[in-house]
Amino acid sequence: MKGASKGHIAMLIVNIIFGLNIPIAKSVLVNAGVDSLALTYFRMFGATLVFWIASLFIKTVRLTKKDFLILFLASLFGVGINQTTFIIGLKTTSPIDASLIVSLTPIITMLISAAYLKEPITTKKVIGVFIGCIGAVTLILSSNHFNFSDTRSWLGNGLCLVSSLSYACYLVFFRDFIKKHHPITIMKWMFLFSTIIITPLCFSKVQSVDYANLDFQVYIKIAYVVLMATFLTYLLIPMGQKNLRPTTLTMYNYLQPLIAACVAVIVGQDVFGWDKALSAVLVFLGVYIVTQSKSRQQIENKE
Repeated sequence: MKGASKGHIAMLIVNIIFGLNIPIAKSVLVNAGVDSLALTYFRMFGATLVFWIASLFIKTVRLTKKDFLILFLASLFGVGINQTTFIIGLKTTSPIDASLIVSLTPIITMLISAAYLKEPITTKKVIGVFIGCIGAVTLILSSNHFNFSDTRSWLGNGLCLVSSLSYACYLVFFRDFIKKHHPITIMKWMFLFSTIIITPLCFSKVQSVDYANLDFQVYIKIAYVVLMATFLTYLLIPMGQKNLRPTTLTMYNYLQPLIAACVAVIVGQDVFGWDKALSAVLVFLGVYIVTQSKSRQQIENKE
């Protein structure tokens, strides 16, 4: 299988898992009464344990002081700031607002890639991002699953935007470093650093959780957040980083509301209609057009 194909499959799986994670995490925060900082700590600490256990089965690589500095900074952008601001933002705003803001990530990534990596903003790339964005936004605004009364706040929306910006920076700034090392080696240190950093902030919230009265289903949902939406996704994201350009990689974010809408249809919370079919077509068309745009290297080689 070619590298690009591996990258596309990896990001398809990642965003299916993330698409399911939004309603699952929201239900833990709202219905189970688990604080957002407590859930964030469960996510980081749990993933740290699993990544360190997994590292026992791969070859140990000696890292330099510079490598550890880069890993620390990557942990801030890719895990600490990204996950903490999103989970707190999700608690204080509505899922529809959070989903709309997440749909801005490919646009943010495209602009940062142009500034930092000198990746050209080609006509195809702009058209693809625009079409995909329209598909995602149309789906979000037309789905019954997203249209329910909930608390909205500028603070929550702002935190979700910071999360998207942080994730975009991580994908662009640390792409070359990610290509050099095994995903488990990278992630075991990134999550360890992030866990250490947020422990003082989250410790009291973790202690205040009423574990004895949590329903078994809540533990299953927390396990999904930790093992699927954190460990597995962050194991696959580096595969996407190694084989896809940052903008192409984040185009798969548009699948998240599509997955959530499909689940809503399956469980009877929404109905399938022309709007969802059109949105799905626009999302996949947008991804395809972006993959067909030329990279900086392709343009330079042609010259």
